[in-house]
Amino acid sequence: MNQYFLTFITFFTMFNGYVWVNQFERYKDIYKKEIEFLQDENLKLKQEVSETKLEGLDVTVTMYHPIRQQTDSTPNILADGTQIKIHQASEYKYIAVSRNLLKRWGGWLEFGDFIVLTGTENKDGVYQVRDTMNKRFVNRIDILESPGTKPYKFDSAKILKTDLNTGIKFVSNEN
Repeated sequence: MNQYFLTFITFFTMFNGYVWVNQFERYKDIYKKEIEFLQDENLKLKQEVSETKLEGLDVTVTMYHPIRQQTDSTPNILADGTQIKIHQASEYKYIAVSRNLLKRWGGWLEFGDFIVLTGTENKDGVYQVRDTMNKRFVNRIDILESPGTKPYKFDSAKILKTDLNTGIKFVSNEN
């Protein structure tokens, strides 16, 4: 009786192993195709992001004042912790970007990055990313302006990330 039981358990274990090995082989084939598809898709998206970094991204540009009605309860402190003087806000050349553009939410910009803004009438130039916008906005930037600046909006501007250290040579008196 004991020998029959051990034979049954051995046969059952071998049969069970055979069935599951074959089952996993089928799953492996199914998921291998899915993984290859996702890797191809990921590569395409990386290339698209690279092109965006090189060519620029179309955005809507608006402005905001550092006041409680347009920010949070601390309008003099930006999202990255930078403290500003509210009445000198226009002098800083800081921007808030929509969350989809920030790396922490899948974008390609980080706090402190410099961008070149083009396609605006008189606001083209270099700005620094220091703040973020409400999550309802997508592909949008807000230029920080002093209270009293008249509101403006540009629907077809372009931003391009830039590295200000490239091409800058520091001059010193030392030989």
